[in-house]
Amino acid sequence: MSRIGKKAIAVPSGVKVEQKGQHFKVTGPKGTLELDTHPEIDVKVEDNQIVVSNSDEANSRKRALHGTARALLNNVVVGVTQGFSKPMQIFGTGYNIKEQGGKVVLNVGFCHPVELKVPKSVTVEIKTPATRGNDVPALFTLSGPNKQELGQFAAEVRKVRPPEPYQGKGIRYADEHVIRKVGKALGA
Repeated sequence: MSRIGKKAIAVPSGVKVEQKGQHFKVTGPKGTLELDTHPEIDVKVEDNQIVVSNSDEANSRKRALHGTARALLNNVVVGVTQGFSKPMQIFGTGYNIKEQGGKVVLNVGFCHPVELKVPKSVTVEIKTPATRGNDVPALFTLSGPNKQELGQFAAEVRKVRPPEPYQGKGIRYADEHVIRKVGKALGA
């Protein structure tokens, strides 16, 4: 049995959970999120808790879906109460970021600025808009209630200029460690 799946999800005060079959609509202070769970998994809302159960422990597919369904429902509840955030950094001389009209504009060493449309549920907070040398990065934070959309957009931003291993230039997550390589050495 899934250890994560066995844990009940506590629904905080101020959060409203509506269930119609396998469809859940969760409303909280940060917004409203909807989720469809797999039909093979039983989910019940009772006494300010969401309980996910699995009727067939022998079936490996249902065991896998059990923990996944519980984790997805927990992400929805956490998203509408606290929200999620993804701090990011840009390293590289002259690289910068700015927000214009619902788009993020990145100047990261190409001959043209790269524009990415920001999803409606994601907000961009720019702390340091431009890098200063290779030592002081540009800092910005992506945040929103939907963990999947936030992670997808953060991956798209990082994909514009992933960090390279020699000088470490590029866009990276704040908690990402870039393994550096030694450059070419002159032969003696």
